[in-house]
Amino acid sequence: MHRLWAKLVFLSLLPCVSVIGGDRVVVNSGDWPWWRGPTRNGVAEADQSPPLEWSEEKNVVWKVEVPGRGHASPTVVGDRIYLTVADDDREIQAVNCYDRSTGKELWQTIVHQGGFEFTGRQPNGKGSMASSTVACDGERLFINFLNHETVVTTALTIEGKLLWQRKITDYQLHQGYGSSPAIYGPLVIVSADNKGGGALVAMQRTTGKIVWKQERPEKPNYPSPIVLSVAGRDQLVLVGCELVSSFEPLTGKKLWETPGATTECVTSTVTDGELVVTSGGYPDNHISAVRADGSGEVVWRNNTRVYVPSMLVHEGHLYVVTDAGVAICYEMSTGNVLWKHRLGTTFTSSPVLVGELIFVTGDKGKTFIFHASPEKFELAAENDLAAEVIATPAICGSRIYMRAAQQIDGRMQELLYCLGEKNNK
Repeated sequence: MHRLWAKLVFLSLLPCVSVIGGDRVVVNSGDWPWWRGPTRNGVAEADQSPPLEWSEEKNVVWKVEVPGRGHASPTVVGDRIYLTVADDDREIQAVNCYDRSTGKELWQTIVHQGGFEFTGRQPNGKGSMASSTVACDGERLFINFLNHETVVTTALTIEGKLLWQRKITDYQLHQGYGSSPAIYGPLVIVSADNKGGGALVAMQRTTGKIVWKQERPEKPNYPSPIVLSVAGRDQLVLVGCELVSSFEPLTGKKLWETPGATTECVTSTVTDGELVVTSGGYPDNHISAVRADGSGEVVWRNNTRVYVPSMLVHEGHLYVVTDAGVAICYEMSTGNVLWKHRLGTTFTSSPVLVGELIFVTGDKGKTFIFHASPEKFELAAENDLAAEVIATPAICGSRIYMRAAQQIDGRMQELLYCLGEKNNK
């Protein structure tokens, strides 16, 4: 039954899907309900028509100031947008809700106050105290925050009222924390790898009760847990800590585990249905393709540094944008390089596929739109907001929701943009 649910929930044309135990997940056409979108792989609905051109003066439907800082992506469900924020001055971590049509702030819920002090290291410059993306099942919001040297998962109603909170693990800060929750069946699943020994935990979405827990190695690591349909079944895949690990999502049973990753990974795993692809950046740079049937076979591997931006799979090909700004197309089955193209800026944000076009935004706000074609690199458009962009945009409902930051009156001001053709509702 859970496999049927997984297939149904990804069909976002359905207005509502009933799942195990009477729980519901509302996934409407045009929603972006969690990290990397409805299919968890950075692929938007193919029939969307987001703008191909924009600037501060063109195709900005609305723009609003966002208090504090954060690097989480927007979550878009129904007529609302949810965004995590952190205000270092006030020492608050919060979830903000905005009207999707106008950008008007509807509410803010403070989830934590204080707890910004850490022993030893300080967060990486590309980290923030609000880097985890909200996951929404249509009735509840789920979010992870690092606070008081622990990782805590919180559930809110879609009106911002606190439902429950659950401590996941103590956390030794190394670079930061940004793992986002995954929703599967009646569960919300979170990870918190760290040098003190982390945890992979599944909780009931309704109550926060822990259903299963897996202890993790004492190593720093940063990916989000991702549920993939691969090798004939649903698998919860987590990479890093020098391992590629697969679990049964509903029970937490370890299906298989194999060396195939470096210690520190950030990217979210992708698949073609047979292989899972992992990448990382410390101590080794690598991309590796691992057979997900439990054999542990590493089919191919290279030393390309794709540390932070996640990857895309499309029609038998793997598309990556390296941190240093090189777009590459690989043959998925062999790892053969089909083309490379230097984009000329650095990247933290992950690419998004819309139809046959890949959208990817650099750290300085320039977005490159190129064709998902193995034949050659072909640029379709290039746009610049002249802003810092660390978070991955959400592309849904023919609009682009982009989190950015600009220097305004001598200070960095976060902004949330809605980009779209004015005649596209």
